Amino acid sequence: MGAAAKTKALVTGGAGFIGSHLCDLLLASGQEVYVLDDLSTGSLANVEHLGGHESFHLVVDSVLSPAIVNELVYKCDVVYHLAAAVGVRLIVEQPVHTLVTNLEGTEIVLKYCSEFGKRVLVASTSEVYGDHREELPLEETARRVYGPTTQKRWAYADSKAMDEFLALAHHHESSLDCVIVRLFNTVGPRQSGQYGMVIPRFVERALKEEPIEIFGDGTQTRCFCHVDDTIRALAGLMAHHTAGEIYNVGSTNRIRIVDLAHRIIELTSSQSEIYYTPFEEAYGQGIEDMLHRIPSIEKIQGTTGWAPTHDLEEILADVIAGLRGQSQSAA
Repeated sequence: MGAAAKTKALVTGGAGFIGSHLCDLLLASGQEVYVLDDLSTGSLANVEHLGGHESFHLVVDSVLSPAIVNELVYKCDVVYHLAAAVGVRLIVEQPVHTLVTNLEGTEIVLKYCSEFGKRVLVASTSEVYGDHREELPLEETARRVYGPTTQKRWAYADSKAMDEFLALAHHHESSLDCVIVRLFNTVGPRQSGQYGMVIPRFVERALKEEPIEIFGDGTQTRCFCHVDDTIRALAGLMAHHTAGEIYNVGSTNRIRIVDLAHRIIELTSSQSEIYYTPFEEAYGQGIEDMLHRIPSIEKIQGTTGWAPTHDLEEILADVIAGLRGQSQSAA
């Protein structure tokens, strides 16, 4: 008997931060990986190390190209749909791009997954919960609390919520085998601070001995999950074959942003000073900040047994090492 055929996985946005790490994991598990990425926020540098791998295939194009998506979904067994416009800075500067990419791109991917009967994981975001003021873990069934349409942040949140609605509608109407994952602040090596991601932005400033800018008063809290833990969750949910369900993926350990800045300064032995900028001054009118966002992860733990294994110290150490390496190689 011949060897079993490799599972073929399509990763949209596979040259991005999370997508490139997911490609590493899938290839290590013996799968054949196809990446579709237009490199708008992803980078060839993220997948450069995979260029010689016989089971890795990179297609530089867009999820907005129906013919390309059609071909790739047809030839693959499973689809990880990670391609999206992300980051507060990008939302502010390119709101049309954000909406079109997130809505139309997902519509195209889901159309062909449904047509060809392919299992798909749709990456969503904790942003869909909106502005919860209570310091309580958010369950997948929690109500969403949104502001007015004049606040640009809600355009991003709504676009991802519509992605979820569309996936669930395909599941209801055509039994699409889909699972939805709401990601909470995934961080780690290869993440860029270009679009407002807080940890790489703080680390980059600290390594350059530049002032660290905190938006607001710094008392807002966040929970950070290492990318290695996140991709384990994604692969585990894909393998579990639970259809039509939504799962939170993130860490439950919180830290205030001002405390995060001080810890990064300490770990980098930096002399950087901290200064504060009102949120509306940093991003202009139309963006609100969230005070707290804590995931409940009981559902995924009960389904796959997943739990994060990296603490914040490990996360910061990995990000600092990665960015130090980048700066040294560029010197």
